[in-house]
Amino acid sequence: MNWFLAIRPKTLVAGIVPVLVGTGLVSAEGHPVRWLLALCALVSALWIQIATNLFNDAIDFKKGADTKERLGPMRSAQMGLLTPEKLLWGGWICLTLALLFGIPLVVAGGWVLVVIGLFSLLFAYGYTGGPFPLAYKGLGEIFVLLFFGLIAVGGTFFVQTGLWPLGAVVAGLQVGCLATVLLAVNNLRDVLQDQKAGKKTLPVRFGIPFGRLEICGLLVFPFILNLFWISRGCGWRAILPFLAAPFAFEVGRGVMRHAPGPIYNYFLARVALTQLNFGGMLAVGFFWQ
Repeated sequence: MNWFLAIRPKTLVAGIVPVLVGTGLVSAEGHPVRWLLALCALVSALWIQIATNLFNDAIDFKKGADTKERLGPMRSAQMGLLTPEKLLWGGWICLTLALLFGIPLVVAGGWVLVVIGLFSLLFAYGYTGGPFPLAYKGLGEIFVLLFFGLIAVGGTFFVQTGLWPLGAVVAGLQVGCLATVLLAVNNLRDVLQDQKAGKKTLPVRFGIPFGRLEICGLLVFPFILNLFWISRGCGWRAILPFLAAPFAFEVGRGVMRHAPGPIYNYFLARVALTQLNFGGMLAVGFFWQ
């Protein structure tokens, strides 16, 4: 149970959705779906995300970002359930498993997948650790947009087809923006605690109003990008992701009305539902096509 808490299962949707969307796009573009490679991409992505969560748990605790004042869900190191050392070892084991499941992807995708894989493994730790921790420099959003959006969707498409078309970029931006909302809501909720810990997130750097606008912009942009699929002749299938709009609206309205606090944990759950519904419906539309 301690490890189950540490891997943060509710966040894993951010690793699942890009692979579903990328594989659906493979089908929509008329290429044969290579299910074994899709499965390896999914499992490898999940191990990388779990490793990132474990590293984050350990390092944030050691740096003083997770204390008894934390407003978000309790963390394993913070509660004394697992030591930072165990969490770090767990993270390295997860990265090893991700590497093993990534071998078929490298065989199929060549040097491009080698580069993607190496950077994914590097930044799983470098997100909060190392000499230049991205999360502590206000670069966390870029990391998530790239690795849980553009690279995850595009890489899934590339390893199955050898191509990286404009559609994969658009779908990657859509998925990546919604994944980034998870981080943005977290950062806005924890703005006061992060400020004390020297964690220079975007809300710490630019203020709470900026954090709210960032969240709303990231929520709206994926729906705007659906115009691309309408222009590509996807017809009514391009409307399916709008089924997630009520969840997105609820989150946007909530962060605009409420000061950062424990209620943002509820908004996080709604963001996960937004991403799952949006990405799921986008993938359904692709497979249906």
